[in-house]
Amino acid sequence: MSSKRESIAMGDATIGSEEHLTSPGSTLGTVAYMSPEQVRGKELDARTDLFSFGAVLYEMCTGTLPFRGDTSALIFNAILERPPVPPVRINPDVPHKLEEVISKALEKDCRLRYQHASDIRTDLQRLKRDTESGNIAAKLGAASRQLSNPWWKGKAAMGGVAALVLAALAWIGLFYFSPRFKTPIDSIAVLPFSNATGDANVEYLSDGITEGVINSLSQLPQLRVMARSTVFHYKGRDIDPQKIGRDLNVRAVLTGTLVQHGDDVRVQAELVDVGNGSELWGEQYHEKLSDALALQEDIAKQVSEKLRVRLNGEEKSRISRHSTIDPESYQLYLKGRFYWAESTLEGLQKATEYFGQAIEKDPGNAAAYAGLADCYNDLGGGLSYLPPKDNFPKAKAAAAKALEIDDTLAEAHSALGWVKWEYDWDWPGAEKEYQRAIELKPSSAIAHFRYAEYLITMGRVEEGLSQSKRAQDLDPLSPRIVGALAYEYLAVHRYDDSIAQFKKAIELDPHVAWFHAQLGWVYARKGMYAQAIAEHEKLRPQDYAVSSENQVLASGLGWVYGLAGRRNDALHILQQFNELLSRGYVDFYQVGAIYAGLGDKDRAFASLEKGYAERSSGMAYIKGDPFWDDNFRSDPRYTDLLRRMGLPQ
Repeated sequence: MSSKRESIAMGDATIGSEEHLTSPGSTLGTVAYMSPEQVRGKELDARTDLFSFGAVLYEMCTGTLPFRGDTSALIFNAILERPPVPPVRINPDVPHKLEEVISKALEKDCRLRYQHASDIRTDLQRLKRDTESGNIAAKLGAASRQLSNPWWKGKAAMGGVAALVLAALAWIGLFYFSPRFKTPIDSIAVLPFSNATGDANVEYLSDGITEGVINSLSQLPQLRVMARSTVFHYKGRDIDPQKIGRDLNVRAVLTGTLVQHGDDVRVQAELVDVGNGSELWGEQYHEKLSDALALQEDIAKQVSEKLRVRLNGEEKSRISRHSTIDPESYQLYLKGRFYWAESTLEGLQKATEYFGQAIEKDPGNAAAYAGLADCYNDLGGGLSYLPPKDNFPKAKAAAAKALEIDDTLAEAHSALGWVKWEYDWDWPGAEKEYQRAIELKPSSAIAHFRYAEYLITMGRVEEGLSQSKRAQDLDPLSPRIVGALAYEYLAVHRYDDSIAQFKKAIELDPHVAWFHAQLGWVYARKGMYAQAIAEHEKLRPQDYAVSSENQVLASGLGWVYGLAGRRNDALHILQQFNELLSRGYVDFYQVGAIYAGLGDKDRAFASLEKGYAERSSGMAYIKGDPFWDDNFRSDPRYTDLLRRMGLPQ
């Protein structure tokens, strides 16, 4: 991108003249045409451009700027605090309807402003029609009034209002399609690349390239990137990309189609401006399968350039960080991520195998080590599939190896943060890793979500909810992210908010057993035991039968049964845990929850001690989970447990 300043002349006025430009390093944009949200450094969207167009239209009508001052600070103050002088007071021939258009475009509250370019274009076209049909009597005097350097001076013969409106319509086209007048696009959704091969075995490649582009762009702090789970909500659905962009509140959408024939891969990619539907960039790639990684990185690089995102040296290197990875190793890594995303025991086991093969093929593949760490965290962590001691140390070693190879890999910092939180109980160390992950990859919904749960379990409620809401902004259609916020509301006793949020998660995916179970927990905390049990009964019997795959669901139901007075049903679930103990791993934190529901404090604390000894991942949630009511929290044994874990009281 050239550093040479361009200017565009409009008659006698010049946008881009030196007095209007910010100094190097200051807020982007031409100062006098900036919107209030630009001045405040807030997130921008198409309405920002419409405000700037309103300023141009004001100048066209009056020959002067709507917001003026001798310094940038004075101009900023005018933009934020002072309404512009009504155009008709400067030029009495400005029609009332045109003044209304200008005033609406210059609304300081973007919610009251024009929302889309098509809206302002419609109003201007209506004004043009009414003017030509004689419905507006007011005409601009061709030479009867000399304005202060109006841009259209000397053009009076073109004819009054009609000429001005025609010029405005032409300008909105120029304004919206000329890159000179557009602020850098600051948000994007990368939709799942379509697998046009017709072979399901190629899904890992089309999904992997999509995820790779998302990951690369997510590392750019100036860009808000929709997360994988939200954009994959649209996979296989024939929906207009412009509509998807508006639904997700992003300013650009990237789409793509992939066809593989043997070792040959053809990809068609297109970048669309959501505001006006124009194509910002398009490219067709013909590559070898072994060049899939370079292809993905080139797409990310081209997109960042077309969005006019300014990259420093470090950010440029992050986009192309994987360029030295062995191509076969990268293919195996993509397959690993494909199965990891399934979040099932079988999927995690397959993912572990593929990540291991990727590392064997290229020991320098840091991303594969990070993927392996994620698998071990899931296997030994919140899903309680396998003993923590058999998995968390492996996760820690894999994450550490990834960082040894590449200490700027956000996924590795996030995975290491999880180990330090759920297993090491190194609370400051966990926070440091999560913060570093977010610093490296600001658009990582997973990093924000994990940091949120950490903060909630530390008792830092407002910080935790803020991080969780940020995760939801980045991944609004992810059932997991939406459900996580619901759990956090439960943890801080905001039960009605929790119920509403769980219902949103269930609407996104009614088949996720966790949401029904945890919604049942909320009802139980409110004393609504019939509703709590009814939510569990919406699950399949195998979802809450005790096994190595669903101990948390089973224990939650046992806790509800205990509170509801269905003692025999709770004891039956405890018996199933005893039977599981003879053939596999039992998470005693979950056993303790059932005893808590039965009101048996001694057995509950005895189970918690076993959970403490084995470093059950559930122990990290002890301050947030609903099982431990005030009767437990007031017990000296609870206080002593928190002290030994190093948790804040």
